[in-house]
Amino acid sequence: MIRRPMSDNPPSSPDFTGTGLACRRGERLVFAGLDFAVPASGALVLVGPNGSGKSSLLRVMAGLTPPEAGRLAWDGVALKEDPQAHRARLHFIGHSDALKPVLSAAEMLGFWAGMRGGGDVAAALARFGLSAAAPFPCRYLSAGQRRRLALARLVASPAPLWLLDEPTTGLDTEATAQLMAAIAAHRRDGGCVVLSTHAPLDLPGAASLSLADFRPRRGLAA
Repeated sequence: MIRRPMSDNPPSSPDFTGTGLACRRGERLVFAGLDFAVPASGALVLVGPNGSGKSSLLRVMAGLTPPEAGRLAWDGVALKEDPQAHRARLHFIGHSDALKPVLSAAEMLGFWAGMRGGGDVAAALARFGLSAAAPFPCRYLSAGQRRRLALARLVASPAPLWLLDEPTTGLDTEATAQLMAAIAAHRRDGGCVVLSTHAPLDLPGAASLSLADFRPRRGLAA
């Protein structure tokens, strides 16, 4: 079930919606009958045990995995009508940091930003405490620095939809606070965020969705 925050004026027309979604991984139906709605400036937190389908749902939302059933829409328009436009409006950050070892942190972030028309690389590095690491090849970065660099692409170039799979993995308290500040700024500007997590996060007004609530019945899983 989706648990929505209490509000005197709930949004009437969500920007990003899914209806009746199902996902199959191999021979297994991971979830079925799943609905969600994320309005502009909204946040949706995906929770559930390992294997419940959080990563699978994020990949479906990103257009990387076609749903077994159901409909995804942006402002009421089905994503299948223009999948390229959907890819252009989102940042998806999964478990892999996807760094080139020989490129410097600044070059790597510049490459990502350039793919979306450019952006303020220096400001993005500073937001995640990586200014001093900018000239160093990615192979010399610590695990935490690598994760922060992957997340810095969120602010290096604009995209209205952020899809984040366990984004705080490998982050210390300070880096987690930097990420929360970036998410808050993104939401203030009208952006929306969907993320999976096993840890409590400071996301005021966020809705939550438990993937365990959408496990298919035994008869449907075959």
